Amino acid sequence: MTMDALPDTIRIIAIPAFTDNYIWCMHNDSHAIVVDPGDAEPVLTFLRKQGLSLAAVLITHHHHDHTGGITRLVSANPSVPVIGPRGNHIRGITKSVAQGDTLRLPIFDMAFSIIETPGHTLDHIAFYGHGLVFCGDTLFSCGCGRLFEGSPEQMAHSLNKLKRLPDDTLVYCTHEYTQANVTFSLAVDPENADLNNYADWVSAQREADKITLPSTIAKEKAVNPFLRCHTDNVQAAVAQYTGDSPADDTATFAGLRRWKDEF
Repeated sequence: MTMDALPDTIRIIAIPAFTDNYIWCMHNDSHAIVVDPGDAEPVLTFLRKQGLSLAAVLITHHHHDHTGGITRLVSANPSVPVIGPRGNHIRGITKSVAQGDTLRLPIFDMAFSIIETPGHTLDHIAFYGHGLVFCGDTLFSCGCGRLFEGSPEQMAHSLNKLKRLPDDTLVYCTHEYTQANVTFSLAVDPENADLNNYADWVSAQREADKITLPSTIAKEKAVNPFLRCHTDNVQAAVAQYTGDSPADDTATFAGLRRWKDEF
């Protein structure tokens, strides 16, 4: 996996979409690459205002709020490559990638390793490189994606893949769910000092209408109960909720995810 630092010429900004989506945009002074453009219009508006040309589109999974803008963006820029999961089920994908592939973006002198992260959907992938990961709806700050297609075992395995990334890896997920996730996390792990401190920071950010992302892997390992299923506190909380002591970390995760769904 590439570990080169993000080039000094590259900026990453969040383009808001819908109610709580972020379309991540990497750009220099002339070109941009966007991740999970569910809506084309805010992207086109940003590109026009900044005088940027679209160089590529990256897709993490098939849900419409991550793919709905592809057709419009490509119609405006017919030569733009659209890179995403294999399967030929996402309209507009021009290059499919899978676990272990390296995606090279020569226009930015960047490369990303592909990590398959099934769970939220079966086709879900993440793009990792240059000290950051675009993880779509697999890992959120203080949370994880709902299991629409995959099993708890698959999602737990996918989260463990992300958990093993270097601690300083920046986590660029695609929804502003942090405050709601913190509320749930405090119900699970109320004595966690790191989580309580984080809750104060998140509240201040949102009160000021500021974004809470990106997070880091280190932060998530400290505060996110879905990455803490091995801890006594989370296991005990899940056992109390389900009325049954989980057999292992994966069972803890399954109970925790059900708790969040019902919270």
